[in-house]
Formats: sequence, structure tokens, C-alpha cells
Amino acid sequence: MNFYGVKAIYNFEMSRMRRTLMQSVLSPVISTCLYFVVFGSAIGSRMGDIDNIAYGAYIIPGLVMLSLLMQSISNASFGIYMPKFSGTIYEVLSAPVSYVEVVLGYVGAAATKSVILGLIILATARLFVDYSILHPFWMFSFLVLTAVTFSLFGFIIGIWADGFEKLQIVPMMIVTPLTFLGGTFYSIDMLPEIWQTISLFNPVVYLISGFRWAFYGVSDVHIGISVGMTLLFLGACMSGIWWIFKTGYRLRS
Repeated sequence: MNFYGVKAIYNFEMSRMRRTLMQSVLSPVISTCLYFVVFGSAIGSRMGDIDNIAYGAYIIPGLVMLSLLMQSISNASFGIYMPKFSGTIYEVLSAPVSYVEVVLGYVGAAATKSVILGLIILATARLFVDYSILHPFWMFSFLVLTAVTFSLFGFIIGIWADGFEKLQIVPMMIVTPLTFLGGTFYSIDMLPEIWQTISLFNPVVYLISGFRWAFYGVSDVHIGISVGMTLLFLGACMSGIWWIFKTGYRLRS
């Protein structure tokens, strides 16, 4: 393992976060704070409890997950797309680093930035809503697992995209709607039976449900199923990246 090469890629990507704090940190934190103000304070004060949890506290896991998914995909996809766009990807491919080390550097940095952002949002939520974390270890573990999984997914998107527009198609047109419909602002048990069944085909439901369980011990789906679905998607992303480097898809041409 070329740890020097992994560290070089990792530090380069992390330095981009420090150069763009407004875009990387402040913008998503402010956006999430607006959700807390509107849904947690304004609307939440007029709504009843869900599963004996105040509405403002109930939506915290979903809002954190929304920012986590978007930032994980964005950080990883932009990180690998820019070397392709500028042509420096060939220097990376010709360097004495394996594709495993390349992925570790880019995905590790993207996941680290997403986890830091998620923790900042959790700390900021204290200013608006009082909440508790029943299983802090599982909360942090689920946070890291989700960040790594969707950073891998973002890495695939960054390689697939051949323009800046395509970098935004999947996060904005697919991931965001799935997150809003995945139980961010409600429990799927509140839906009619047919829509509960349809919601189970939404993979984000399992992420939000598992993350909410770590906070309050309640979930729409059993925690074991949530973890299993996340690991399944993680394996699918790893297989996709293996195929990309094996075939050189959009890397060597």
C-alpha cells in the first residue's frame, strides 16, 4: 500500500474544502438551518408528536441525511471530475498508485468532509431543537457508513459525467426527490397502505429509518434491514468502481 500516494490525494482534496469554506460548509449548514426554522419551529409547533417525539426533533435525522447524501455525492463527483476535465487524471493513472489507493484518497476525503459537515449540522440543530441520541455509537457508525457509500456513488458519477451539467442530474433529479419522499418529514406509517409498500422500494427510506433509530430507538424499517440495504448498496458501488478501473471506462479515452 502506497500510503504516501493516498495521503497526497487525501490532503489535496481536503485543502479544497479549506479554500471553499463558504460553498463546502456554510452554504449547506445555512440551508439546513432554514429547514429547522421553517419546519422545526414554525410548522413543528403546530403539529403533534410522531411516535412520542416532538416533530422538530423527529425531522433532524432526515435533514442531516439529506445534507449528508448531497454533499457526499457532490464532493466525490467533483473531486474526480476536475482531474478528468483538466487532463491531470493521466498523471494520477501513470503514478505508482493502484486504483484502490486512488479511490481511498478521493473517497476518503469526500467522506471525511461529509461527516464533518453532518456533525456541524447536528451541533447547529441544538440551537433550534432539543433532541437526544439514544445510541451515539450507532449514530456515528451509520453516519460514516452512509458517507462512504454515497461518496463511492459520487465517484462513479464523476467518472460517468462528461460535463458539469451531468454532475448535478443525479443529485438534484433523483437523490433529492427520493430523500424528500423517504420519510425525512414524516413516518411512512402515516401513509396509506399502498404508498407504504411503494415507499419500501425507495432505498433512502432505509437510510433515514436506520439513522432515526440511532437517535430515538424508533424506525419505519427494522434496523437490521436498514444496515443490510446500506451494505448492499456499498457493495454495488465497489463493484462498479472495480469494473470502471478494470475496463478504463471514461478514464483512458
